[in-house]
Amino acid sequence: MIIGDGAEELEVFYPYYRFKEEGFTVHTAAPSKKEVHTVIHERVPDWDTYIEKPGRIFPWVDKVLDEVDPSEYDVVYIPGGRLPEYIRLYPKVGEILRHFMENNKIIVAVCHGGQVLAAYGLLKGKKVTGYIGIKHEVENSGAKFIDTDVVVDGNIVTGKTWRELPSIMKEVIRVIKERTGK
Repeated sequence: MIIGDGAEELEVFYPYYRFKEEGFTVHTAAPSKKEVHTVIHERVPDWDTYIEKPGRIFPWVDKVLDEVDPSEYDVVYIPGGRLPEYIRLYPKVGEILRHFMENNKIIVAVCHGGQVLAAYGLLKGKKVTGYIGIKHEVENSGAKFIDTDVVVDGNIVTGKTWRELPSIMKEVIRVIKERTGK
């Protein structure tokens, strides 16, 4: 799980616990090894967009991004929030994602997470979903945006927002078990 400050709270905690409930080993990697400040995005009346509030602290960062050896993992998960805005600027993230694409390993991106895949040119010809605000970025990277809860296209699983996490995680876990036998 690639995390860092500004990740959407529910898109970090919910998958983290669901993966553990399934018996999967979960490692988290962030730009630095510290407690991560999550955020909560919420719609409020009379606003045309969502607002952002501080979320819970995520204290379990296992590794610094630069320490990650992608060959050791079967799945990479990228939550949304503001995290994708800056995490895509880290060259190591591109290295990790390219390894996953080249080796047909599972990539999961939720909400704004698709921005990271678009930034590295990994969506060309793919069908994806995410927060509607990334639609143009995704389409400009050569992908087809589908406004639905979850989309599986080959090794890439994308999900809409934290509101759809039950259906997203059900599909993610199905794909993991199917593709890895774990």
